[in-house]
Amino acid sequence: MKTKIIVIGSNSFSGSDFIDLLLEDQNMSVIGISRSAEKSALFLPYKRYDNPLFRFYQLDLNKDIEQIFDIISNFNPDYIVNFAAQSEVAPSWKNPAQWFQTNVVSLTELVSKLRVLPDLKKYIHISSPEVYGTCHGALTENSPLNPSTPYAASKAAGDMSLMTFYKQYNFPLVLIRSTNVYGAHQQLFKIIPRSIIYIKSGKTIQLHGGGNAIKSYIHIRDISRGELAALKYAKIGQTYHLSPDMGICIKDLVKLICEKLEVRFDTATESVDERPGQDAAYVIDSSKAKLEFGWQPKISINSGINDVIMWINKNWPLIQNEPQEYIHKA
Repeated sequence: MKTKIIVIGSNSFSGSDFIDLLLEDQNMSVIGISRSAEKSALFLPYKRYDNPLFRFYQLDLNKDIEQIFDIISNFNPDYIVNFAAQSEVAPSWKNPAQWFQTNVVSLTELVSKLRVLPDLKKYIHISSPEVYGTCHGALTENSPLNPSTPYAASKAAGDMSLMTFYKQYNFPLVLIRSTNVYGAHQQLFKIIPRSIIYIKSGKTIQLHGGGNAIKSYIHIRDISRGELAALKYAKIGQTYHLSPDMGICIKDLVKLICEKLEVRFDTATESVDERPGQDAAYVIDSSKAKLEFGWQPKISINSGINDVIMWINKNWPLIQNEPQEYIHKA
């Protein structure tokens, strides 16, 4: 019997890498659901497979709940992993209701239907450490929620809504909060690919607030491995962190990229005003995942950035023709 998994938000950076990892196992039958059409192999690593065990459906969580549920109930999955979300911080200030519609209202409507599935072993929900606000010290999964942007508030509200279904109906919920993911195939407006592209294009990299905010960058494949371990071994009703052991400030991250591309940091960058609601630090404790299912990050930031540089260099003619700024989808 093949393990049946549905991945919602399959076109996202994290969702597509998770599918890529799943399809390495010939005993996995996978359905991907996303509101946008499938992108090219440039952004969807699983496209390297011609795998009859994978099917894709273009459906919107905000518009196609009934169709999504029909597909899920007919497939009768063992596991559902949900990456779908409005997930950018700065634009959430302009259209906050859209973030709450997707991340709370539609999510709650979906899960209220999923709770009747008879054979669902686990529903893995991808949350965010931004629900904690600025981190002081290494936060654990029991730290209080203190969001500071509409995006973070919507994710916190969604998490709390999901927990009510676990408490009332024993819905097989597992929450995952991972820090700043990066790697090949990531959206080009993200700081690591954008910095590489700007340097190659002779553009100046803008560092919000001088780049002093501390982030915890972790390679996407380390996160996907953690999510797969959670699918197999995590306890129902629990939250797990997936993060590196230490953070790095943005300016030091960009300095590392500049060194690798042999350009001067002071000429490649400029300091600009900080973004509204920017949290000063994200450093979270992942001891629980390490202890309960033996997860450890394996890919260093040095090796991971080399991976992104190689991907951009290899695909430079294609990347030059792709949009390099965030494009909002209502």
